[in-house]
Amino acid sequence: MTYIIGEIGQNHNGSVDIAKLMIDVVSRPVHDKLFGKKLKVMDAIKLTKRDLNKELSASQMSRPYNTSHSFGTTYGEHRSFLELDDQQHFEIYKYAKLKGLDFVETLCAVGCLSLLKLFTPDKLKVASRDLTNLPLLSAMAETKIPIILSTGMAGEKELNNALDTIGRYHSNISILHCVSEYPTKYENVNLKTITYLKKNYPRFVVGYSDHTVGIATPIAAVAMGAEIIEKHITLDRQMKGTDQAGSLAIDGIYRMMRDIRNLELSFGEEKIFIEDSVKSAREKLERSIATLKPLQKGHILSENDIHLLSPGDGYKWTDKDLILGKKLIQNLPKDEIIYPNTLKD
Repeated sequence: MTYIIGEIGQNHNGSVDIAKLMIDVVSRPVHDKLFGKKLKVMDAIKLTKRDLNKELSASQMSRPYNTSHSFGTTYGEHRSFLELDDQQHFEIYKYAKLKGLDFVETLCAVGCLSLLKLFTPDKLKVASRDLTNLPLLSAMAETKIPIILSTGMAGEKELNNALDTIGRYHSNISILHCVSEYPTKYENVNLKTITYLKKNYPRFVVGYSDHTVGIATPIAAVAMGAEIIEKHITLDRQMKGTDQAGSLAIDGIYRMMRDIRNLELSFGEEKIFIEDSVKSAREKLERSIATLKPLQKGHILSENDIHLLSPGDGYKWTDKDLILGKKLIQNLPKDEIIYPNTLKD
C-alpha cells in the first residue's frame, strides 16, 4: 500500500495550533460512500526545520520582502516568523503520534539535528535543494534513521553521489521523483521517471513528491508504481503563505486519499479470470443458445434453428455440438432459451 505523506512544510504559518489542525484533517476517516467502505488515511505528516544561520547569505536575509505573503519586512524576518523551535516540533510530533500518524522531518542544516535530543522522527527527508549538500547527508545518515531523497533539482550524477554518501552508513533510502517548479506544469512532470527509477534503482523504494495543482498526477504516479506519495497540504488555499495556493485543502486531501486507496484496491492480480462478483451480471446479460423459430416436440435441432439471447444460464455457442442433432421432448416457442431438460438424452 502506498505510503502517503501530507507535507505541512511551512504551511503552519508559524503556529503549532494550525499544524495540529492539519493533523486533525488528515487523520479523519476516509470512506467510499458508494460502496460503504472505510479506507486507510494518510500515513504521515511532514514538517521542515531550518537553521536560519545556515540558510541564506547575509544580503539575501536582509533584503526587503514586501509581498502579500510576507510575515516580515525582510526575508530574514519572514523566515524567522515561520520557523518553529525544537520544542514546538516535539509538540507537533507527539500530537501526530496521538493521532496514529508517522512523523517525517525535512532537515535543512546539520544544526537542525538538535531536535533529535527530544524525539526521533520515523523518517528524515532531504529537500531537493540539499541533495548535493553532502556534509548534511552524511550527518543525517549517521543517525541511521530512514532517509527520503527528493530529486527535484538533480540529475543522475547528483542522485548517485547522494546515494553513495548515505550508503556509507545505511541503505534504508527512498527516492522521490520530483520537479522543483511551483506549481509544476503538467508537461514538465515526466512521470515516466518513476518507472526509470524503479528499473535502475531496484534496491530502493521509489515514490513521487508532487507540486502540481490538483490530485490527478499523484494518483497517476501510484498507478505507475510509486510506493510513496508526498503532497503539500493546507487548511485553506487562500491562506497567507507562498505554498498555500499550490497545496491540497480539506476537500482535496479527502478526494486524493479516497481515490488513491480505491485505486490500490483495483490493482488485483497479474492474470485474467472471472471475478466472483460478476456471476450475477454474467448470468443475466451473457447470451445462451435460444430458438430462432417455434419448434415442435420431436424436432431434431439443427444450426438453422438457433441463435443467441440473454440470459446466460444456458448453453454457450461453444457448446452447440452438445445439442445439435438432439430431439426436443416438448414444444418450444420462438426466442426461448434451450435448457438441458428440454432435450432427450
